[in-house]
This record gives sequence, structure tokens and C-alpha cells, in this order.
Amino acid sequence: MRKLTPHIVLAALLCGLASIGFAQTPNNSAVESLSQPVSDLQQATPRTIGLAPIKSSGGGISKDAPISGLPGVDSITNWSDQFTEPGFDSKGNPQSVWPYTMVGNPPESNRPTVFNAPVVPVTLDLLAADGTVAVFNGHPLTFVATPAIVHNVLESPVFEPWFYTSGIGQFNDQMMRAEFWDRIHHHSDDADADRDDGWHNNLRPRVKTARRMQIPFGFWSFFVNKNNVPVAANVDVNAFASLLFPPAAPDNSTPVGAAEVAGDITTHDISTFLFNNVFLYSNGNPKNCCIIGFHTYDLEPGDATNGNRERRFVLNYSSWINPGFFSGGFEDITAFSHEMSETFDDPFVNNATPWWLSTDPFRKGVALCQNNLETGDVIEVLSSNAVFPISMNGRTYHPQNEALFSWFAFQSPSHAHLGAYSFPDETTLTSLSPANLLPGCKPAP
Repeated sequence: MRKLTPHIVLAALLCGLASIGFAQTPNNSAVESLSQPVSDLQQATPRTIGLAPIKSSGGGISKDAPISGLPGVDSITNWSDQFTEPGFDSKGNPQSVWPYTMVGNPPESNRPTVFNAPVVPVTLDLLAADGTVAVFNGHPLTFVATPAIVHNVLESPVFEPWFYTSGIGQFNDQMMRAEFWDRIHHHSDDADADRDDGWHNNLRPRVKTARRMQIPFGFWSFFVNKNNVPVAANVDVNAFASLLFPPAAPDNSTPVGAAEVAGDITTHDISTFLFNNVFLYSNGNPKNCCIIGFHTYDLEPGDATNGNRERRFVLNYSSWINPGFFSGGFEDITAFSHEMSETFDDPFVNNATPWWLSTDPFRKGVALCQNNLETGDVIEVLSSNAVFPISMNGRTYHPQNEALFSWFAFQSPSHAHLGAYSFPDETTLTSLSPANLLPGCKPAP
């Protein structure tokens, strides 16, 4: 997911929402003008962003062996290490040592970690200029993460075990086992055995109290189907972030703040705020759709009860996606699997890497250039093999394929299971990015 700095959002935008959004005239034509056919999504590019709270701490890892837990931080179980590879930082300065932090215990520990994984369903209302829920063609512009959607997410491969080349387990546990295959303990009687008493990172989901968000007029549009029925929301990303996260703690006015106050999410959890066909647009232009998810953490100050350590509530916003909305097979849990995978490999959204370039071989000029360890971003730009259909529990899910650690570390050959650069489909990525790139992925002289 691409990086977005939210502090223009979290501090200032709340004050400006009402004055900007409610300056419009409440009438049917104003609402109608904000509709567009859902078929437009076929031409849109579904993407994700990285929401980096204030200034991420971390980095500076200089030990030769992996260490458990960032010091001075109250958050999920994590471990840190580093790799070496010639490259350049974001300012173009040479850099060869790249620290990183991931969830769980170090691979060499041979210890499993289980994370509570709260799922918070969120209902989203699009408001008319008079502050009431807008109505189009007799339908309130309300988008509900229904019990059926929540049920489908809970029965998805993110939470339920499935068969992978690396073993049987949850999607992200097996992803991490595959990418650190050379560092984990394997039983001597079966080198490929995947047993419960080894290194695992598993999620324990629990559905929590549903929350509600309301988006003021002037910060949204929506999509309708061929019957002129609203089927998806399109929300300004800055307004969305302002209304999702608490402006201060404690706070009951936002979904994240209310969940924190209620104890529904804690600093030791990996939490999901689940929406139903709620997409985001950037740069204040609804045509700049569609952001379908992000992962981040809510940063809150510590106090005497936790040793005055800063609190990091690791979480993601993910949208359930109806089939057929986007091309490339992006549907149901594509966004959710993407964000959860990136949370596992980059929980604090600060794992810098050498610059890398991901290019779609089938679409001229379609490429992505970044310098962070965001496993899904590498592949979301690809028009082929971007998702990995899995049939289980009575439906076919579409988790996204993910780039593995060896791809970001420019390891050749890959140290991952089967020498792969991608998971679960090892054929999605078969080669590395050009190496030693300058910012913007320009070749070094």
C-alpha cells in the first residue's frame, strides 16, 4: 500500500468538514449528480495506501541476530532484524543496511504466536446537506457490513486453514512460513512437515460491537447498478480517515476511538474495521477512485499503567467487494487479505527497502515504484495472477497473491520455500526488480 501521511487529516480536517460539506443545497438533483454507473469501476484501478501515523518509531536495528519486541512500545508481539543490499534511501543517499520489524516471535524461536483479531463491522451513511441520510431513487445511501459479510470473512482462508505448498494453515501464517523457510525448524522425519508446535503466527477472530460512520455532503459520491440502485460508496480519503480515527483519547465519536474505549480492540490485537463496498478517492476528486484498504496503527500516549510506553493499536480498514465490480478478479476478501498480509510483514508501516519497480508485462506503462516492504503492492499492479482463488466453506474466495521477503531483499536465488518470490502462486513473480535504483526508480549512474 502506498504511503499517505494523515496528519493533515487527523488534526485539521474535522474542523473543516461541516463548513465545507454543508454549504451545499439539499435537493434531489444534488444527490443524483453524485451517482455514476458501477460499470465505471471496470476502468478504475483498485489500489491500497499505507496510512503512517505521525512519525513511526523503530529502525536503527543493529544487532546481528533477530530481537524480540521494539523497546518502549506497547503493541503486538513483534521481532526485528535487518538485511544488507546496496541501494538508496528516500532522499537518494546510499544505504546498504535495511532494518525491519514483523509480527510474532523470530523464526528461529520455534514458538507459535496467537493474536486476537477483532473484527469491527462498520455501517457507513452518506449524508445530505441538511445532515440527514441521503436518499437516491428511494434507497438510503447506507452501506452495512452485514452479518452475512462478516460470516463470510470469518470463514475465509485468512482465518480458516487451507492447503498450501508450505503446509496447512491460515493464509498469513503459511505466507510467513514460506518466506522464512530457511530459518525455521523442520522435523527430521519430514522436512516439509508443518506442525502446530513450531513457528506459527495465527489469528483468533472475534466479532465486536458494530460501529457507524457518517460522511458529510461534499465528501462522497456513489455507484449504482443497471437498475439505478446504489451499490457502492466512494468517499474522500482524508474525510474518511478523519472520521475513522479518534482526534484525541479517550474518544467515543469515531469507530476506532469507541472500540478502544470499550476494550473491543487493544494494543495486543490485530484489528479489522470491515466495510461493505466502501471505496475511497484521493486528491479531492471522485474520479481518483478506488482505494480499497489500508493498514496502519492508531498511536496513543502511554501512562503509568503501561510504563508510559506509547500505545500502538495495529489495525486495518478493508472493504468487502462485490463480484464483478473490478477487473482482475478483485472481489470479496482481496482487500482484506492484502492488508492483513502487509500487517504481518510491516506492522508499523516503516519497513524501508531498496527502491523496487513492479511492472505489468501486459499493459504498457503500468508500473509501481516504491521503497517499502509492502507485500501486496508489488502484485496489485499486475493484470495477471493477482489473486489466488480458494474454494472453501461453500464459496470461492479471492485472496491476493503476495510478494515474499526475498523479493524485497533482492535475494537470488530466493531463500523462500520452493525458491519462490510470491505466495501462494509461485508463478506470479518469477524475477526480481532491477536493483540499485535511485528514488523514482531511476537507474543509478
